[in-house]
Amino acid sequence: MTIGKIEKLAVLIDADNAQPSIIEGLLSEIAKYGTANVKRIYGDWTVPGLKGWKEVLLQYSIQPIQQFRYTLGKNATDSAMIIDAMDLLYAGKFDGFCIVSSDSDFTKLASRIREAGLVVYGFGEKKTPEAFVSACDKFIFTEVLRSKDDDTETIRRKTSKELKQDTKLVNLFRNAVEASSDDSGWAHLGAVGNNIAKQSPGFDPRNYGYKKLGELVTATKLFQIEERSVGEGFSKAIYLKDKRKK
Repeated sequence: MTIGKIEKLAVLIDADNAQPSIIEGLLSEIAKYGTANVKRIYGDWTVPGLKGWKEVLLQYSIQPIQQFRYTLGKNATDSAMIIDAMDLLYAGKFDGFCIVSSDSDFTKLASRIREAGLVVYGFGEKKTPEAFVSACDKFIFTEVLRSKDDDTETIRRKTSKELKQDTKLVNLFRNAVEASSDDSGWAHLGAVGNNIAKQSPGFDPRNYGYKKLGELVTATKLFQIEERSVGEGFSKAIYLKDKRKK
């Protein structure tokens, strides 16, 4: 399934690997992709460390699923979440899943859901293993979703110099522009964004301190930027061209 606005989403949250401070931003982000018809969060609610979730669950109507820790060192929460995810998958009532965790144990689950033709959106901290990030259609780092009232340091906007020194980012942009360009070397920003999403599920302009892709591309100062009128001139489209090409 192609990423875009879809209808029904199942949101499954690993309480052991997520913080209450992300919930407002999380649900706002999910609303961009569809409707959260199921919102469940998994954990051992007898543990004091999860008490911060109580008010949030009531406010946002998220269903807590109790999972006792039967054995020390074994994460029963992950197993319960995976079993529920497969039950929801086989029910055939959803278009996609949102898996909220930084745990690599959900890598196989994400891959299995995608094999069934559904979209998987992953949400986790920057410490999330690359395998899980790559297993999702799109992965959003939760640092960009935290509440402004949270004490966590906000993401600093990187300078043009810093962006140019980021070899991985520069190559990602140049490859995407090259793949999306016409014979004259110009590429539509939307097509570039789609190509980037296929190459790198974890890419997000907000990870660099920019709200939109166009702002980040402009900040690199590596591309010519051109605005073109669309239709009868009431809207604009942004096109890019690598400055190295004449």
